[in-house]
Amino acid sequence: MQRERDCIVLLKGDAYAVAIDPVLAVQGWNGGQGVQWVTPATVDLPTVTRSTGYGAGFALWGSDESSDRYVSSFRQYPSYRYLVLGVGGWLISTTSYERYTYASRSGMGPLVPLVYQASERLVLSLRGYWTKEDEWTLSGDPRAPNTFYLGFVAQVPSSATSDYMTIQAGI
Repeated sequence: MQRERDCIVLLKGDAYAVAIDPVLAVQGWNGGQGVQWVTPATVDLPTVTRSTGYGAGFALWGSDESSDRYVSSFRQYPSYRYLVLGVGGWLISTTSYERYTYASRSGMGPLVPLVYQASERLVLSLRGYWTKEDEWTLSGDPRAPNTFYLGFVAQVPSSATSDYMTIQAGI
């Protein structure tokens, strides 16, 4: 079975529509990707941008998913600058997780796969993806260490899950 969503909801928490900053509107985002709060530039609405390790929640849907092409919301998230924010307790299956180590993604050698185990704690990477690595410490970020554990691995990604990771999120 081929899945066409970046994030599949298995158990729902709370969801809210929030504004996105102009940078995120231009760059786009994946469903399941982490976002963090920012000060709004022009509106008095709660506003988010791509997470750099902090977590206000995660984007429930991606900005341009192929499965949306036949519905009225197609390409409207970036145009109207909003996303649906998932917060609280969720059980999701997502492709928005880091697949390779931070060091190997940073050009320090060949790509080295991250191997996840059930029940491992997860944080958000510097790109807003779920990961088990503390990228604040690995990158020398002054905010280190990142102890904002926002989820746990419920099911590891594999060919049987079409490379989706199931995550128990608690944001």
